[in-house]
Amino acid sequence: MNWFTKTFSSTVGRKIVMSITGLFLCSFLVVHLIGNLQLFKDDGGEAFNIYSHFMATNPIIRTMEIVLVLGFLFHIYDAIVLTRKNKAARPIGYADSRPQENSTWSSRNMGLLGTVILVFLIIHLWNFFVPARFGGLDGVVIENVEYDNLYLKVVQSFDIWWYVAIYVISMVALAYHLIHGFQSAFQSLGLDHKKYTPFIQKFGYAFSVIVCAGFAVIPLYFFFLK
Repeated sequence: MNWFTKTFSSTVGRKIVMSITGLFLCSFLVVHLIGNLQLFKDDGGEAFNIYSHFMATNPIIRTMEIVLVLGFLFHIYDAIVLTRKNKAARPIGYADSRPQENSTWSSRNMGLLGTVILVFLIIHLWNFFVPARFGGLDGVVIENVEYDNLYLKVVQSFDIWWYVAIYVISMVALAYHLIHGFQSAFQSLGLDHKKYTPFIQKFGYAFSVIVCAGFAVIPLYFFFLK
């Protein structure tokens, strides 16, 4: 196990872990967005509340939540370690490196973008996940079955302008984070080829914009139209 520990504690190993956990979290974003699209159904929140109940009670989903949390923790921890290593290796930047010409804005500010996303995640989990899992939500009866009314919580939350602003700004930060991170993940995994890289870059860009725009439209929809 010594070689395993050394490999995945090295810079290359940590980048591989970052890449794998990052791509896994991308798959979670897709699933989460598809579920949240239930909010647009004009049924008073019935479909969304039933979906939320399923996600909260299904044993397979609950197990995957643990995997998801571990994915987040590994991703965040390795990001912090790699950032510190990079700063230690180059405590003073090159004066004439002209980073704006040699790299994208998002690649130079992944730490800032990640911090914005982490702060949003904490607020988001406290506002939605904690009440949904540990109580504090009103009940609603659907076809003679009582469910937690998470839909009402969504409506109330997205009626607050500053929460909507935080949500939308965080989705912009997430989009920039993904635009760089998606392609970088494939590169770290060795899947970098002049024939395929342009497609990966374009797909990553489209994925980042579409998914984050999908999330951002939800609070805007409730704030302005509901």
